[in-house]
Amino acid sequence: MSTIVHNLQAVDASIVAAASAAGRARADVQLLAVSKTFPAEAVLEAIGAGQTAFGENYLQEALDKIAAVGTALPGRAIEWHFIGPIQSNKTRPIATHFDWVHTVERLKIAQRLSEQRPDNLGPLNICLQVNISGEASKSGVTEAELPELARHVAQLPRLRLRGLMAIPEPETAVHRQRAAFARLRKLAEALRADGIAIDTLSMGMSSDLAAAIAEGATIVRIGSAIFGSRKYE
Repeated sequence: MSTIVHNLQAVDASIVAAASAAGRARADVQLLAVSKTFPAEAVLEAIGAGQTAFGENYLQEALDKIAAVGTALPGRAIEWHFIGPIQSNKTRPIATHFDWVHTVERLKIAQRLSEQRPDNLGPLNICLQVNISGEASKSGVTEAELPELARHVAQLPRLRLRGLMAIPEPETAVHRQRAAFARLRKLAEALRADGIAIDTLSMGMSSDLAAAIAEGATIVRIGSAIFGSRKYE
């Protein structure tokens, strides 16, 4: 058994355990394998083990990988998620080649994705990134600005606003990890109470997966626990 296959099984077992502890079903939590910096061969190995959703941060690297996987496995249904910062001049290829975007924090970016999403593709799934810890160095809309942004994005054609994403400040104490994720969950609940139909909380990585699932994560973004340490970020 390869390392990636073994790691995927271990991560799945962790998700099963965390979901069970939270009284949730394993099917309620999607594993997004964060394959940034790793080659297409690693993605193909993970696909061979049954993984179908992959997260990428760097556009050109991602486009090369998407093409390589498409050539190796023509017609295979693979879900590609863009989870990196978005520059205005990169929105067209993101709108064209990805199924999900987790990092929308400005209306201008959402409008460009909407305008540039090809008509022959289904709606682009969107998560709004929230700066849940208020860090100056972190991307994301503020909690105060979130409701207005969500209302506007929800009305854009060719997009489907699915939910919220956050990368909280790193914490080792589980109760602090859970507190940050609980804030994001409550923001999503407030949006739903205002009539915005969202169903996704993209939160939790290798180091805080269990805390995120306990607070309602529906997508966990796991990289190093699957693919190993990265040579660069």
